[in-house]
Amino acid sequence: MKQDTPPDTARPYASDEARWEAVLRRDPAADDCFVYAVRTTGVFARPSSSARRPRRENVEFFDTPQAALAAGYRPSDRTSADRTAAAAQRAAAVASACRLIEASETPPSLELMAGSAGMSPYHFHRLFKAEVGLTPKAYADAFRSRRVRERLGTASSITHAIYDAGFNSNSRFYEASTRLLGMRPRDFRRGGQDAEIRFAVAECSLGALVVAQSRVGICAILLGDDPDALLRSLQDQFPRAEFIGGDADFERLVAEVVGFIEAPALGLNLPLDIRGTAFQERVWQALREIPPGTTVSYSDLAARIGAPGSARAVARACASNCIAVAIPCHRVVRQSGDLAGYRWGIERKRALLLREAKG
Repeated sequence: MKQDTPPDTARPYASDEARWEAVLRRDPAADDCFVYAVRTTGVFARPSSSARRPRRENVEFFDTPQAALAAGYRPSDRTSADRTAAAAQRAAAVASACRLIEASETPPSLELMAGSAGMSPYHFHRLFKAEVGLTPKAYADAFRSRRVRERLGTASSITHAIYDAGFNSNSRFYEASTRLLGMRPRDFRRGGQDAEIRFAVAECSLGALVVAQSRVGICAILLGDDPDALLRSLQDQFPRAEFIGGDADFERLVAEVVGFIEAPALGLNLPLDIRGTAFQERVWQALREIPPGTTVSYSDLAARIGAPGSARAVARACASNCIAVAIPCHRVVRQSGDLAGYRWGIERKRALLLREAKG
């Protein structure tokens, strides 16, 4: 993919003239970019609204509906119906792009997907991330990662797995293999044999702590009461990996994790080796966007990743997270605000949230 984040100069709705042209076209691609308000009626609408077109001299533009409300305008009666239709169009465009990614031997370019959807690269990129929770490139990486892991476990050889997973050459696969798998493909195929996983055991106010790092980044932060049980859990992930005790540099990294647990206001910025299905990675990315000191419900999180109604699947993805605190699944609660299950124990979840609330 040539470019994952298009430049701001690609924005086609920066001027009032461009916005008016979008209103005349009833362009759904502009719906998340601005609203237009009509002075003579006192209402505002999205560019794709099916309402009768106003005279240009009676129209002014606002970047957000909130700005139009603040200026004294009210939503058009057609807004809800129009938004439902526009949302269906956007969902269909993104679903089509996902199918294209999954069916292509090499990830399609952003320009190709945007052109198929009839949008600019800037707005397609923005729409895709809003609907899916991942950028097009991140979705393609997650899909290929899952597919190659599946093929490596069942194919008769690594070469067969490479082609079954959609790579049209060995060289392309090996260029991306460490990023996709966290290790060499033959090591993954052997259950992590010869892969190096650095680890350390520490203590914090929440109990025992194990931090592990692959060549890509932190692959596990485990909390519990029994250090031996945590180490066995880590070893189960890579049954034949080579585990190496952390050196002084790694101990400093562990100290950073401990410091964040004790004082969340310090922040935590570590390279992570995140491995999951495309859906899990959407959830985990959304978790990382929840600010410290705040919580969301499982339903809210499902809506944020563009999958309303999948609260239970979101909860399962949270429970599958093996990188505690850095991927903050403790910030997700029930709709009522009550604490729900937490892989590392409800009391640890409560303690983390209390510390974050104090700042």
